Amino acid sequence: MSGQLRVLVVDDARLARRELRTLLAELPDVECVGEADDVPSAREAIARLHPDVVLLDIQLPSGSGFDVLDALDPLPSVVFVTAYDHYAVRAFEANAVDYLLKPVVAPRLSTALDKVRSQMAEQADAPEPGPDRQVLLAAHDQVFLRDGERCWFVALGEIRRIVVDGNYARVCFRDQNALLARSLSGLESRMEPGLFFRANRNTLVNLRMVRTVEPSIADGYDLGLDDGSHVEVSRRQGRELRERLTL
Repeated sequence: MSGQLRVLVVDDARLARRELRTLLAELPDVECVGEADDVPSAREAIARLHPDVVLLDIQLPSGSGFDVLDALDPLPSVVFVTAYDHYAVRAFEANAVDYLLKPVVAPRLSTALDKVRSQMAEQADAPEPGPDRQVLLAAHDQVFLRDGERCWFVALGEIRRIVVDGNYARVCFRDQNALLARSLSGLESRMEPGLFFRANRNTLVNLRMVRTVEPSIADGYDLGLDDGSHVEVSRRQGRELRERLTL
């Protein structure tokens, strides 16, 4: 994507809007096109200014940030900016690109806007999906993970491996893990091919996280990952691994 990223700031606090404007002014190729402080003014500004992205507070005097998005079609990209972390589930359901907690710092805001750019570039390059075509997730796409009361927004490429755990799938990322009520095959079908590799019946591994490949017993392989953990590649999958990794 090229050109200015046009940003609308929606927050009921004048100081918070000013702080976001100051941070945006320091970023290259970003333009703050306007402000709004409640639900009606935010809806009007979106309809009039057509911003690329809205930095949207959740608690507003006349409703919530979610109310702003109701009945808007099409929706701009949305990055929620809030002092509260317990709205993450609803933010994911509203297809937020990112979720920032106040006070916002410049590197975190820059990362969020980079995600917006990546999403916009992908949408611009992607062919229109047919009525029965599922849009696959790429490495930079944000996914929402919930395990009990714990919630995360994670780029798909940050996931190190996914392992069968009983009737669940355990997703390992950063130094965390989340247990999902999904099958390994179901998760694999949502992802673009090439990022994850089916090492064995019970494990998907992110090939970008592999640091070493060593032969193991029964003509399989042992993959050493960037966190020091190891994944066994079955004999059956060994040939496919060689084809994937060989020049």
